[in-house]
Amino acid sequence: MTAKITRKITPFLWFDSQAEDAANHYISVFGGDSHIVGITHYAASGPGETGSVMTVEFVLADQHFTALNGGPQFTFTEAISLSVACEDQEEIDRFWTRLGEGGEEGPCGWLKDKYGLSWQIVPAELPELLGSGAEKSDRVMAAVMGMKKLDLQTLRDA
Repeated sequence: MTAKITRKITPFLWFDSQAEDAANHYISVFGGDSHIVGITHYAASGPGETGSVMTVEFVLADQHFTALNGGPQFTFTEAISLSVACEDQEEIDRFWTRLGEGGEEGPCGWLKDKYGLSWQIVPAELPELLGSGAEKSDRVMAAVMGMKKLDLQTLRDA
């Protein structure tokens, strides 16, 4: 018998009908130990089409998510986003490019992916740069406000 692991909080993402496609896309972007944990299907009682994918539980960088094919009633907004802490400019560039494919670039390191989910692609050291005193923080924030994809060296030099 296997033990059931219960997590206190798991982000639950509502898609129209692209939950499995989105999970596979995110897994391809994050790589490593990212994987699908399980898939459930709608039964005859619905509300989705019998046998179609209802939920996809997946893991990205040790974070569990559940994606639901819930229909078109709800869509993502910028009111919630997923922040990716990047170690260097190469990682920033990679996540920006891959998550932005078919999506939309926004200001200050934000973008929407092709499913409408908002992401913040930021250097892991951004909190340290912003906490380096009022003058430095002001220069760093001014630099952030003038960018779409963040340039780590520019932020360090600010």
